[in-house]
Amino acid sequence: MSAAGLVAALPAALPVTIPSPTAGVLHLGPLPVRGYALCILLGIVVAVWITDRRLRTRGGEPGQALDVAAYAVVAGIIGGRIYHVITTPEPYWGKDGNPLDALKIWEGGLGIWGAIALGALGAWFGCRRVGVRFLDFADAAAPGVAVAQGIGRWGNWFNNELYGGPTDLPWGLEIHQWDAAAGRAVTDANGDAIVQGVYHPTFLYESLFVLLLAVVLLLIERRWSLRRGQLFGLYVAGYPIGRIIIEKMRTDEAELILGQRLNVWTSILVFLLGVAIVVHTGRRRDPNGSTPGESDDSEPDNTEGPEGPGASTQASTM
Repeated sequence: MSAAGLVAALPAALPVTIPSPTAGVLHLGPLPVRGYALCILLGIVVAVWITDRRLRTRGGEPGQALDVAAYAVVAGIIGGRIYHVITTPEPYWGKDGNPLDALKIWEGGLGIWGAIALGALGAWFGCRRVGVRFLDFADAAAPGVAVAQGIGRWGNWFNNELYGGPTDLPWGLEIHQWDAAAGRAVTDANGDAIVQGVYHPTFLYESLFVLLLAVVLLLIERRWSLRRGQLFGLYVAGYPIGRIIIEKMRTDEAELILGQRLNVWTSILVFLLGVAIVVHTGRRRDPNGSTPGESDDSEPDNTEGPEGPGASTQASTM
């Protein structure tokens, strides 16, 4: 076949849409294995691994990232679930809702804002317990957390959720009518999964955006000499930029304030918080962590920490 013929035939060879799974849960005997949960767990593992490697370059010891993550992850999951239930109350407190379903995290539904907020608080507590500096840990964790978000978003693909409006683009996402309780697509009389339509894959857009954000953070860190906490601030300010755009594309039900989705307003506030973190940390610390001519005694030093003299105190959040 000539080159011209190959180019002409290429569109026909490409998939018309991105397929979605017809089942979000695989049963291994009596044990249900949910794709959503696997994506979240894989993201956590990757984030801890990245953070551990980066924390060592900041004076941390092997295993400290995992020790802090034990606090941050539990707090983050609780915070993410609380935010989701508060901002999406209908399935739990509505007319046909069941309050006990709020405990079924494995069926999906974690709000990233609550996860970041409570996860950061858990990381701060973990840092105090382990003896590492919170802001050092935060800077070390920022790219890894972004990567974890990118991996975790694929959990929405398994659940056929968080998509945008209809589209006929080649990367349109095929969505099935979904039985959330069963964790699988609704089938017709022949046993075939019922296709609801083809939509913008907003989960994929966000996954690609946060992965790009992780790369940008690493490039900024390599190019410029940042002060302690500034990289974390850039992550906090950077994520809402993409989230606002993607949030405007989503068609799932959401609480509205002044005609805008609640997550849009939250994104604006978080963006401003991230800018404030960058400005504040930039004013109070030099690249080594202290204002010129002054010692930084706002957090534990390398000689006295929660575990006694000699404990490492490089630190921060996830």
